[in-house]
Amino acid sequence: MIAITPQEIIQLRACLADYPEALIALQEIEDCEGDVEDAAISLALRAGQEPDTNEQWLAGFSKRYRHIVCQPQFRGALTANQLGTLINYLSQETDCPALVAAPVAIYVTKFGVESFCRSFDSSRVPTT
Repeated sequence: MIAITPQEIIQLRACLADYPEALIALQEIEDCEGDVEDAAISLALRAGQEPDTNEQWLAGFSKRYRHIVCQPQFRGALTANQLGTLINYLSQETDCPALVAAPVAIYVTKFGVESFCRSFDSSRVPTT
């Protein structure tokens, strides 16, 4: 289970105050007692998605955006706990529902950016 504490929710609210959908997502996470994965499923349903399983749904969904998350600018922003950069990009430039962008960013951060990107990094063909 990926979870965040009430203190982390407060900190994220301050950092993501300019992102209304992220604030809605944080409220849902708070309502789910910090369980990011449960909240993500609820938010996905609200956004018209049809999660096929409760177990590890967010992990699988987040992997759809690994090629974006693992780009240097987003990787650096997440490592510095600047989730807004990725949330904004996912919401505006991809098919990721805006309500689910914050849970994706939180998931990657809590899982560990380097761990999340490890398979992406190893699958890239080195340039010579």
